[in-house]
Amino acid sequence: MDSNIPTTSGQDYAGAAPARVGTVVWGLIVLALAALIIVAQLGIVTLNGTYVLIGLMIGAGVALVAGGLLSARKRDNDPMKGKS
Repeated sequence: MDSNIPTTSGQDYAGAAPARVGTVVWGLIVLALAALIIVAQLGIVTLNGTYVLIGLMIGAGVALVAGGLLSARKRDNDPMKGKS
């Protein structure tokens, strides 16, 4: 081992940080909007913008709540990070 390499004590780089729920949900919203725009431009389906936005907001809300609950459940099961 090279002695010139600085070491960091107390930091664990064993695993990558998990993706945040909000980031994943917003990414899915952007992908869904892009897909809907493509479908509408191809003339396959006629879309009502109001209904599309309502559907996306409902889906995003459900995904954020479910992701938050799953994240909290996982955090509570971890003995090092759980409730005391």
